[in-house]
Amino acid sequence: MLAPRIIPCLLVHDKGLVKTVKFKDPVYVGDPINAVRIFNEKESDELMIIDIDATVHNREPNFKMIENLASVCRMPLCYGGGIKTVEQATRIFNLGVEKIALSSAAIENPKLVSDIAKEVGNQSVVIVIDVKKKMFGGYDVYTHNGTKKAKVDLEKFILDLQSLGVGEIVLNSIDNDGVMKGYDLNLVDKVKSLINVPMTVLGGAGSLDDIKTLINRFGIIGCSAGSLFVFKGKYKAVLINYPKDSEKKQLFNSNI
Repeated sequence: MLAPRIIPCLLVHDKGLVKTVKFKDPVYVGDPINAVRIFNEKESDELMIIDIDATVHNREPNFKMIENLASVCRMPLCYGGGIKTVEQATRIFNLGVEKIALSSAAIENPKLVSDIAKEVGNQSVVIVIDVKKKMFGGYDVYTHNGTKKAKVDLEKFILDLQSLGVGEIVLNSIDNDGVMKGYDLNLVDKVKSLINVPMTVLGGAGSLDDIKTLINRFGIIGCSAGSLFVFKGKYKAVLINYPKDSEKKQLFNSNI
């Protein structure tokens, strides 16, 4: 039986694990390898790791880092950051990664989405869409860590991606990143009916109740978070955490 997925999202900057607020001011919170090992022990559903330096610095993926992470990871692993070619994507899969995430590359070269999907399978191609609220309503799509506004319409972009063969869409709220006050449910409402592939929501989760609210409202969905799984308590002490099976069962609505 299908169930919602709860997915930690780890950001890598200068080879360290960091957390941001609204995509700014990355704060070092630990070693990525150690974090992966802890999430192994906690039996995380999946793990998403994004290198936030690669695209900004026009750098190819750090294959050695990816190999090291994949070698210790015992759950499905999604990697994103700097992927611009089918060859890079294939090399990453050969290192043991189950999914690759594209963002700006999918906008700059939409054919790349279908080319990678044909090579490795649709289910392994994830598109991360970073969005920010417009002043007078609606949402804009951004790339390069929220510094460049893309010339695409959010709804049309989602439909185009699905026609190209994307396997999953990750919808990430820049406004809610690291704020820990809940997901942007209005954003999910706006696009959920357009999406017929697995969908994951990222940005804003501050408690397990926020995840429960998302699941109860939208059903079978991916619930991703960063700060929630690396910080603990009101003073945000660094502590890798993840809900136990008993806690996860309480999050899932009985009608799912």
